[in-house]
Amino acid sequence: MIELEKTYLAKNIPENLQSCKFKEIIDVYIPKSSEHPKLRLRKNGDKFELTKKEPVEKGDASCFEEQTIRLTEIEFNALNSLDGKRVRKLRYYFDYCNRTAEVDVFQDVLEGFILVDFEFETIEEKDKFEMPDFCLADITQELFTAGGMICGKSYQDIEGDLKRFGYQKLFISI
Repeated sequence: MIELEKTYLAKNIPENLQSCKFKEIIDVYIPKSSEHPKLRLRKNGDKFELTKKEPVEKGDASCFEEQTIRLTEIEFNALNSLDGKRVRKLRYYFDYCNRTAEVDVFQDVLEGFILVDFEFETIEEKDKFEMPDFCLADITQELFTAGGMICGKSYQDIEGDLKRFGYQKLFISI
């Protein structure tokens, strides 16, 4: 499956975000020794999966090939014991201009960091899409925010990269 997406840094919390549906997501990237692991174990609400995600073209972080295997909770728990890089976030599903924005509110040591993702059916849709006003910068091509790179890091680890865009910590009270 090919995935087309754009990723943005949040500038502020979209109005009424807290009333949107959300899921807790726990990602474990394997192997831990890899700088940018491509294999992801995920708990997405009450669903479990193992995904391998690689760019279709080297250097293009907007188009990926994904291979996903659905898992049972028992299988997830068995694989979750592997030594991997971990990250936890709350993913809100926010309606914006007839699209769904996936607003990832990172937890624990990445608290204050919020990303916004949009997925597209065609390259033309992706190319025509304009950044929402609640977003600060298009960071689709920035490696430091990729799932395999952000896992296992703290806010302090990425703070220098975020400052390049003028990003300010954002907090949501749950």
